[in-house]
Amino acid sequence: EHFHRMLSTRVSHQFNSLITLTGPTQSIWPPWLRNATRPLYKAFRIRSQQSSTSKLDKRHNIPLSFLCQLHPQLQAHPIRRLSQSKASLQKSSIPPSSHDTQIDVSSTSEDMQSTTTQQLPSRGAISRECIPKTGGVDTSILPTPANTPSTTPDFAMKLAKHNLTEADLQNVHDLLIDIAKAGGKIMMEAEHEFLIAAAAKNNTADLVTQYDKQIEETVEHRVLEAYPTFDFLGEESFKHGQKLANRPTFVVDPIDGTLNFSKGVPNSAVSLALTVDKKPVVGIVYNPFRGDMYTAIKNRGAFLTKMHTGARFKLPLQPVPPPMPSLRFCLVAVEWGNQRHGPNWELRTDIHKKLLTDKKEGGAFCKSIRSNGSAALDFCYVAQGMLDCFWEGGVWIWDVAAGWCILEEAGGIVASANPGDWDPTLEGRLYFAVRHAKREEQKAIVDELWDIMGDRKFVY
Repeated sequence: EHFHRMLSTRVSHQFNSLITLTGPTQSIWPPWLRNATRPLYKAFRIRSQQSSTSKLDKRHNIPLSFLCQLHPQLQAHPIRRLSQSKASLQKSSIPPSSHDTQIDVSSTSEDMQSTTTQQLPSRGAISRECIPKTGGVDTSILPTPANTPSTTPDFAMKLAKHNLTEADLQNVHDLLIDIAKAGGKIMMEAEHEFLIAAAAKNNTADLVTQYDKQIEETVEHRVLEAYPTFDFLGEESFKHGQKLANRPTFVVDPIDGTLNFSKGVPNSAVSLALTVDKKPVVGIVYNPFRGDMYTAIKNRGAFLTKMHTGARFKLPLQPVPPPMPSLRFCLVAVEWGNQRHGPNWELRTDIHKKLLTDKKEGGAFCKSIRSNGSAALDFCYVAQGMLDCFWEGGVWIWDVAAGWCILEEAGGIVASANPGDWDPTLEGRLYFAVRHAKREEQKAIVDELWDIMGDRKFVY
C-alpha cells in the first residue's frame, strides 16, 4: 500500500491524476507492475493491515536503484522513467532538480518527503495531450511494458549522442503527421484518376508509380528542409547497396499497399518513421481511406486518431489484454509476397497451411489467417489488438519501420520470422510481430510458431 501511495504522490504532479491506489485496488494496475511490486511487499513486510504502531512507522528512505536490484523487472520497465529531464519538468510546471528522489516508505502519505540520492537516468515525460479526459482512473498513461525480451539502454543518452532531445522527437512527430496528411490528400485525390483509368481499361501501373514518386518527393523535401543533417531512406529513391546508418534517418514508404491502392481497396497507407541508431523512435502510419492515423514516439505510447471524428485512443484498445495461451486462439496476419517460386515460397505456403491445419495433423489450428496487403497496417492492427500476430519474411525496412515503433509502444514485441532470433534488425526482412500480452504468453506464441518451422528458415 505504501509503495502504491509513493507512486501516486511521485507521479500525480506530472499527470494531474495518475492513480490513487491502495492494496484493494491493485487489480487495475498493468500485469507487469503488479508482478514487479509483489516481491517488494514481501521484502519490506508492508501490508495495508498493519497498525500505526508498527515498526514500519519509522522512516524508510529506500533508493529506487536498490528496488530495481531487488526485482530485475523494474530495471527494464518504464517505472524508471519517473525521473524527468529538466526540460520535461519545466514543461509540466514542476521545479527541476539536479537530484532524483528516493522512495520514502512510511506509515502515512503525508509523511512522504524527498531526499537526495544519486541521479537516475532521465526519461521523457508523457505529454498531457496524450491523456484522454475520462472519469475514474486514467489508465491511458500507465507505463508501456518493455518492448523486447532484452533490456534497453538509456534513451536520453542515446538521443544526446546525436544532439537530440525528446522535445525534438515531439517536433519530428508533429511534422510527420502534417506530412502524412498531405500525402493522404494526394492519395484521396488520385482515387478519381484510377476510376477514370479503370473505366477506360487503361493500365494503372504508371499512375501508381507517379503518385508513389510524388508523395515521396513531397516527404523528402519537407523533412530535409526541416532537418538537413538527417539521412533519408525511401522506397522510390532507394539505391542498391544503400544501408541504414546510425545517424538519425527518415525511413519512408509513400504508399504501402500499392496493389490495394491501384484496385480501390481501402487498405493502403503513408508510412513515415525516424530511426536513431538503427531503431525506430517515431512512427506515423496513415490510411486516408479509413481515416486512421496511427502514431507513436519512443517511451510515450502509441495512439490511434480517427481523423473523421477527431477521437483519439491509446493503444492497445484493451488495456488489459485478453489471454493468448497458444496460436489456437490467434488471428494471424500473413502476406504472400511477389516471390512465387523457390524455397522461400515453399516455406511460406507450408507454414500458412500448418497455421490452419488441425492439431491432430500436426498444425497449429489457429482461428484464421488474414492477408491485408500492407505490412505497415498489419503491424498497426497487431498494435491495436485487431490481429494477434503477423508473420512475414521478405518485406523491406520502409514497410515496417513506422509500424514497429507503434507496436512496441503498444506493448507488443517483434521477434524474427526465423527460429531462434529474438533481436531482429530493421533491415533483416524477417519479422514476427505479437500483440500486447503477458510476456510469457508472447514468448510462447513465438516459440510455438518456431517449433512448427523446425529447422527451416527464410533466406533473403
